[in-house]
Amino acid sequence: MYDVITVGSATLDVFADTESELIKIMTTHSEEDFLAYPSGSKIIIKELIFTTGGGGTNTAVSFSRMGLKTAYIGKVGNDENGKRILSELEKEKVKFIGIKGSEMSGYSIILDSIEDDRTILTYKGANDSLNFEDVKKSELKTKWIYSSSMMGDSFTTIEKLAAYAKKKNINFVFNPSSYLAKKGMSYLKKIIPNTNVLVLNKEEANLVLGLVDAGYEMLLNGLHIAGPQYVVITDGKGGVHAYDGKNAYFLPSHKINVVETTGAGDAYASGFVSALIKTDDFKLAMKVAMVNAESVLAHKGAKNKLLAWDEALARIKKEKFEFHHLKI
Repeated sequence: MYDVITVGSATLDVFADTESELIKIMTTHSEEDFLAYPSGSKIIIKELIFTTGGGGTNTAVSFSRMGLKTAYIGKVGNDENGKRILSELEKEKVKFIGIKGSEMSGYSIILDSIEDDRTILTYKGANDSLNFEDVKKSELKTKWIYSSSMMGDSFTTIEKLAAYAKKKNINFVFNPSSYLAKKGMSYLKKIIPNTNVLVLNKEEANLVLGLVDAGYEMLLNGLHIAGPQYVVITDGKGGVHAYDGKNAYFLPSHKINVVETTGAGDAYASGFVSALIKTDDFKLAMKVAMVNAESVLAHKGAKNKLLAWDEALARIKKEKFEFHHLKI
C-alpha cells in the first residue's frame, strides 16, 4: 500500500542562463512579459545545468522526501535520458510503476529571464502516450493519487484515473496547467468533479471558469461548487487563497530572494497534500506548502531543495504566518 501515487510528466531539464531582453505588452485586461533575442545572432550561454523535472517526478520526489511511501506512473523513453530519470527516482526511494516506450523521453529547455521568471521550451515525447491500459491496476493500492497536467492519450488516462479513484474511494488531487485550464470546465468535466484537492494558480482558475480577473471569493466558490473539497489558488508573490468548504483563507507570501521559479508550483502542491496526508490540518498544509515552494524558489532546479518533513516544520517555527479569513 502506497501513501500516494503521482501521475504526470517526466523530463530532462536543461537550464540555459543567457542574456535576454524583456518586453512588456499591456492590454486593457492584462500585462504579458516576453523574452526577446536578436534575430540571426549567436547567443552565448553563460551556464548550463542539467536536472530532471516534470510535474509527475517533481511531486513524487517531494512526497518521498516528506516521508511518504510513494510511487510514480508515467511513460519514459528507452533512452539515456529515460535511464537518468529512473535512476534519480530510485535514489529518491520512489517506485516506478509506469512504462518505457519507444518514443524519446520528455525534454525541456528553461530560458531564464532578467526578472527571475522563465520561459520553458518543452518536448513532450513519451509523456503524451501513456494509455490507461498500460497502467497496472494491481499497483494502484494507495490512499491518494496526485495528477499533474498531461496531454494527448495521457489526458484520457488522467480522466480514467480520476473516475477509478472515485470508484475505489481514493483521494484524487489535480494540478492543471494553463494549457489545460484554457480549455475550460467542459473539457475537464470528467476530472474536476472527481477531484478532492484542486491546486492551480489565479490565471488558471479564471480560465477554468471562463472568467477574466475575477475575485478570489468568486473563484474559490465557483471551483468548490464544481466538486473539489479543497481548492487552493496560488498567485506567486501575491500569496495563496484556499478554501476547505467551511473556511477560506488568504496567506501572504514571505519576502525571499527568488533565484528561479521552475518547480515552485509542484513544490507547493505536493507540500500541501503531504501535510494533509500526515496531519489533516488545513492551515498547517498551507504553511508546509509555502516553505517548500520558497525553498525551491531560492535555488535552481525543481528538485534540488525540496524539503523533508522535519525541515519543513523547522522552517515553519522560524517564520511568521498571517492568515486572513475570507468571506465566501
